[in-house]
Amino acid sequence: MVLKPAMRFEIQFSGHENIRSNHQKTIEITKESHLTPSGDCIIGVNATTSCAELPLSLKKKLQNPNSKVTLSIKVGSYEFNVEGRGHENLSLTHLEDIVIRKSDFVCPRTLAVKCDKASDLIPREMILLLQNPKTKGIFTIIVD
Repeated sequence: MVLKPAMRFEIQFSGHENIRSNHQKTIEITKESHLTPSGDCIIGVNATTSCAELPLSLKKKLQNPNSKVTLSIKVGSYEFNVEGRGHENLSLTHLEDIVIRKSDFVCPRTLAVKCDKASDLIPREMILLLQNPKTKGIFTIIVD
């Protein structure tokens, strides 16, 4: 059996004063620059990449239900990690957003399903930093 190396992809994003991060089922980053307080799963705006823009090789790995997906969110000296799974029905075609979900719901914005954490568990110190529009973060996708 040959083990294939994990694939890694980084997306940069910025904070926004309306970041709340208290959704219990999802985490989202978006390329959009505007955010209303009702977007309570969004942790970052001005993302450098959307689902549609991910490399094809990464999309293929994410579309394998046996793929283990590790997501790392780094802000300042803080790091928050989430474990999830790929899904054969991921289309990964949304032009603005990336969403990771605790459920197995799939739509064009979905990157990973069956994740072990959502935005309500992100440390509040990280969220306070992300409420400053000058704060930069890194969203790293690792697929085994």
